[in-house]
Amino acid sequence: MTRRPPAWFDPLLTRLGTARAEDFTRLTTPAEGGRESAVLVLLGEQPGAGPDVLVLQRAATLRNHAGQPAFPGGAADPEDADARATALREANEEVGLDPTSVTVLAELPKLWIPVSDFVVTPVLAWWHDPHRVYPCEPAEVAHVARLPVSELVDPANRLRVRHPSGWIGPAFSARGMLVWGFTAGVLATLLEMGGWARPWPRDRVVELPPSGATPAPSAGTDEADETALR
Repeated sequence: MTRRPPAWFDPLLTRLGTARAEDFTRLTTPAEGGRESAVLVLLGEQPGAGPDVLVLQRAATLRNHAGQPAFPGGAADPEDADARATALREANEEVGLDPTSVTVLAELPKLWIPVSDFVVTPVLAWWHDPHRVYPCEPAEVAHVARLPVSELVDPANRLRVRHPSGWIGPAFSARGMLVWGFTAGVLATLLEMGGWARPWPRDRVVELPPSGATPAPSAGTDEADETALR
Protein backbone atom coordinates (compact mmCIF):
# COMPACT_ATOMS: atom_id res chain seq x y z
CA MET A 1 0.00 0.00 0.00
CA THR A 2 1.28 3.44 -0.92
CA ARG A 3 2.48 5.64 1.91
CA ARG A 4 1.63 8.84 0.08
CA PRO A 5 -1.40 10.42 1.76
CA PRO A 6 -4.57 10.75 -0.34
CA ALA A 7 -5.46 14.00 -2.08
CA TRP A 8 -7.95 15.01 0.61
CA PHE A 9 -4.96 15.70 2.88
CA ASP A 10 -3.55 18.38 0.55
CA PRO A 11 -5.54 21.45 1.71
CA LEU A 12 -4.80 20.66 5.35
CA LEU A 13 -1.09 20.10 4.80
CA THR A 14 -0.84 23.32 2.78
CA ARG A 15 -2.54 25.33 5.51
CA LEU A 16 -0.44 23.76 8.26
CA GLY A 17 2.65 25.08 6.52
CA THR A 18 1.84 28.52 7.97
CA ALA A 19 0.03 27.44 11.15
CA ARG A 20 0.79 29.11 14.47
CA ALA A 21 -0.18 28.27 18.02
CA GLU A 22 -2.56 31.25 17.89
CA ASP A 23 -4.62 29.39 15.30
CA PHE A 24 -5.45 26.77 17.92
CA THR A 25 -5.57 28.63 21.24
CA ARG A 26 -5.60 32.05 22.85
CA LEU A 27 -3.12 30.86 25.43
CA THR A 28 0.53 31.75 24.92
CA THR A 29 2.83 28.75 25.12
CA PRO A 30 5.59 29.55 27.63
CA ALA A 31 9.09 29.84 26.21
CA GLU A 32 10.42 27.67 29.03
CA GLY A 33 9.01 25.16 31.47
CA GLY A 34 6.00 22.94 31.16
CA ARG A 35 6.04 19.18 30.80
CA GLU A 36 6.83 18.11 27.25
CA SER A 37 4.27 15.76 25.73
CA ALA A 38 2.80 14.77 22.39
CA VAL A 39 -0.43 13.37 20.96
CA LEU A 40 -1.01 11.50 17.72
CA VAL A 41 -3.66 12.96 15.42
CA LEU A 42 -4.05 9.90 13.22
CA LEU A 43 -6.21 10.22 10.11
CA GLY A 44 -7.19 7.13 8.19
CA GLU A 45 -9.80 6.14 5.65
CA GLN A 46 -12.33 3.33 5.46
CA PRO A 47 -14.09 2.16 2.27
CA GLY A 48 -17.42 3.89 1.90
CA ALA A 49 -16.90 6.01 5.02
CA GLY A 50 -14.19 8.45 3.98
CA PRO A 51 -11.59 10.02 6.29
CA ASP A 52 -11.66 9.33 10.01
CA VAL A 53 -9.64 10.09 13.13
CA LEU A 54 -8.52 7.72 15.88
CA VAL A 55 -9.55 8.58 19.43
CA LEU A 56 -9.59 6.74 22.72
CA GLN A 57 -11.76 7.16 25.79
CA ARG A 58 -10.04 7.35 29.15
CA ALA A 59 -11.18 4.94 31.84
CA ALA A 60 -13.79 6.38 34.20
CA THR A 61 -11.65 5.44 37.22
CA LEU A 62 -8.65 7.58 36.33
CA ARG A 63 -7.70 10.42 38.65
CA ASN A 64 -7.24 12.89 35.78
CA HIS A 65 -9.40 13.23 32.63
CA ALA A 66 -11.64 10.34 33.69
CA GLY A 67 -13.98 9.20 30.92
CA GLN A 68 -12.75 11.85 28.51
CA PRO A 69 -12.09 11.09 24.83
CA ALA A 70 -8.61 12.05 23.67
CA PHE A 71 -5.97 11.50 21.06
CA PRO A 72 -3.46 8.79 21.95
CA GLY A 73 -0.48 10.40 23.62
CA GLY A 74 1.20 11.45 26.82
CA ALA A 75 4.32 12.78 28.46
CA ALA A 76 7.71 12.45 26.82
CA ASP A 77 10.15 9.87 28.16
CA PRO A 78 13.89 10.64 28.35
CA GLU A 79 14.61 8.04 25.66
CA ASP A 80 12.16 9.58 23.16
CA ALA A 81 14.08 11.19 20.31
CA ASP A 82 11.40 13.78 19.59
CA ALA A 83 7.66 14.50 19.70
CA ARG A 84 7.00 12.00 16.93
CA ALA A 85 8.67 9.26 18.92
CA THR A 86 6.62 10.17 21.99
CA ALA A 87 3.31 10.16 20.11
CA LEU A 88 3.99 6.83 18.40
CA ARG A 89 5.28 5.17 21.58
CA GLU A 90 2.25 6.29 23.57
CA ALA A 91 -0.15 5.13 20.84
CA ASN A 92 1.53 1.74 20.81
CA GLU A 93 1.30 1.43 24.60
CA GLU A 94 -2.29 2.65 24.84
CA VAL A 95 -4.03 1.06 21.84
CA GLY A 96 -1.51 -1.33 20.28
CA LEU A 97 -0.81 0.85 17.25
CA ASP A 98 1.95 -0.51 15.02
CA PRO A 99 4.30 2.46 14.36
CA THR A 100 5.20 1.03 10.94
CA SER A 101 1.57 1.39 9.86
CA VAL A 102 1.82 5.17 10.23
CA THR A 103 3.31 7.89 8.05
CA VAL A 104 4.02 11.05 10.06
CA LEU A 105 3.25 14.15 8.00
CA ALA A 106 3.65 17.18 10.23
CA GLU A 107 4.11 18.49 13.74
CA LEU A 108 1.64 21.16 14.82
CA PRO A 109 2.68 24.11 16.99
CA LYS A 110 3.27 23.39 20.66
CA LEU A 111 0.17 24.09 22.75
CA TRP A 112 0.06 24.75 26.48
CA ILE A 113 -2.51 23.19 28.82
CA PRO A 114 -2.23 25.28 32.01
CA VAL A 115 -4.38 23.03 34.22
CA SER A 116 -1.77 20.26 33.91
CA ASP A 117 1.19 22.40 32.76
CA PHE A 118 1.69 20.13 29.73
CA VAL A 119 3.26 21.57 26.59
CA VAL A 120 1.74 19.37 23.91
CA THR A 121 2.92 18.82 20.35
CA PRO A 122 0.13 17.34 18.20
CA VAL A 123 1.66 15.05 15.57
CA LEU A 124 -0.39 14.67 12.39
CA ALA A 125 -0.10 11.32 10.62
CA TRP A 126 -1.61 9.20 7.84
CA TRP A 127 -2.65 5.68 8.77
CA HIS A 128 -1.51 4.03 5.55
CA ASP A 129 -1.94 0.47 6.82
CA PRO A 130 -4.87 0.35 9.28
CA HIS A 131 -5.18 -2.60 11.63
CA ARG A 132 -7.12 -3.60 14.73
CA VAL A 133 -6.53 -1.39 17.77
CA TYR A 134 -7.82 -1.95 21.29
CA PRO A 135 -7.38 -0.82 24.91
CA CYS A 136 -4.03 -2.30 25.96
CA GLU A 137 -4.53 -1.20 29.56
CA PRO A 138 -8.26 -1.30 30.41
CA ALA A 139 -7.52 0.46 33.70
CA GLU A 140 -6.43 3.48 31.65
CA VAL A 141 -8.26 3.19 28.32
CA ALA A 142 -11.91 2.15 28.20
CA HIS A 143 -12.62 2.34 24.47
CA VAL A 144 -11.00 3.02 21.10
CA ALA A 145 -12.87 4.35 18.06
CA ARG A 146 -12.38 5.71 14.56
CA LEU A 147 -14.62 8.75 14.24
CA PRO A 148 -15.59 9.57 10.62
CA VAL A 149 -14.92 13.17 9.60
CA SER A 150 -18.35 13.18 7.94
CA GLU A 151 -19.94 12.64 11.36
CA LEU A 152 -17.74 15.17 13.12
CA VAL A 153 -18.70 17.94 10.67
CA ASP A 154 -22.40 17.05 10.69
CA PRO A 155 -24.11 20.12 12.24
CA ALA A 156 -26.30 17.79 14.29
CA ASN A 157 -23.17 16.48 16.05
CA ARG A 158 -21.55 19.82 16.84
CA LEU A 159 -22.11 21.84 19.99
CA ARG A 160 -20.36 23.75 22.74
CA VAL A 161 -19.97 22.67 26.34
CA ARG A 162 -19.88 24.73 29.50
CA HIS A 163 -17.45 23.51 32.16
CA PRO A 164 -18.38 24.04 35.84
CA SER A 165 -15.57 26.65 35.92
CA GLY A 166 -17.53 28.72 33.39
CA TRP A 167 -15.24 27.90 30.45
CA ILE A 168 -17.09 27.26 27.18
CA GLY A 169 -15.51 25.45 24.25
CA PRO A 170 -16.23 23.37 21.15
CA ALA A 171 -17.41 19.77 21.32
CA PHE A 172 -18.50 16.89 19.11
CA SER A 173 -21.07 14.21 19.84
CA ALA A 174 -20.31 11.11 17.77
CA ARG A 175 -20.44 7.34 18.20
CA GLY A 176 -21.63 7.69 21.79
CA MET A 177 -18.72 9.96 22.73
CA LEU A 178 -18.69 13.59 23.77
CA VAL A 179 -15.35 14.95 22.55
CA TRP A 180 -14.47 18.23 24.25
CA GLY A 181 -11.58 20.21 25.74
CA PHE A 182 -8.12 20.12 24.19
CA THR A 183 -8.99 17.31 21.76
CA ALA A 184 -12.11 19.04 20.45
CA GLY A 185 -10.26 22.34 20.10
CA VAL A 186 -7.54 20.78 17.94
CA LEU A 187 -10.11 18.86 15.89
CA ALA A 188 -12.24 21.94 15.29
CA THR A 189 -9.26 23.90 13.98
CA LEU A 190 -8.04 21.07 11.75
CA LEU A 191 -11.50 20.59 10.24
CA GLU A 192 -11.56 24.29 9.35
CA MET A 193 -8.04 24.20 7.92
CA GLY A 194 -8.80 21.09 5.87
CA GLY A 195 -11.89 22.66 4.34
CA TRP A 196 -14.20 20.04 5.83
CA ALA A 197 -16.11 22.14 8.36
CA ARG A 198 -19.76 23.01 7.76
CA PRO A 199 -21.90 25.74 9.36
CA TRP A 200 -23.36 24.61 12.68
CA PRO A 201 -25.55 26.11 15.44
CA ARG A 202 -23.05 27.76 17.76
CA ASP A 203 -25.80 28.73 20.18
CA ARG A 204 -26.19 25.08 21.19
CA VAL A 205 -24.48 24.94 24.58
CA VAL A 206 -24.78 22.06 27.06
CA GLU A 207 -23.56 21.71 30.61
CA LEU A 208 -20.60 19.37 30.87
CA PRO A 209 -21.55 16.22 32.81
CA PRO A 210 -19.39 15.34 35.83
CA SER A 211 -17.66 12.53 33.93
CA GLY A 212 -17.33 14.47 30.70
CA ALA A 213 -18.17 11.26 28.88
CA THR A 214 -21.74 11.74 27.66
CA PRO A 215 -23.78 14.75 26.50
CA ALA A 216 -25.95 16.55 29.02
CA PRO A 217 -29.67 16.44 28.23
CA SER A 218 -30.30 20.18 28.30
CA ALA A 219 -29.02 23.00 26.11
CA GLY A 220 -28.86 26.76 26.38
CA THR A 221 -26.94 29.82 25.21
CA ASP A 222 -24.09 31.79 26.69
CA GLU A 223 -22.31 34.82 25.30
CA ALA A 224 -19.04 34.16 27.16
CA ASP A 225 -17.36 31.97 24.56
CA GLU A 226 -13.84 31.30 25.83
CA THR A 227 -12.14 29.17 23.18
CA ALA A 228 -8.81 28.58 24.92
CA LEU A 229 -7.97 24.90 25.09
CA ARG A 230 -8.08 23.10 28.41
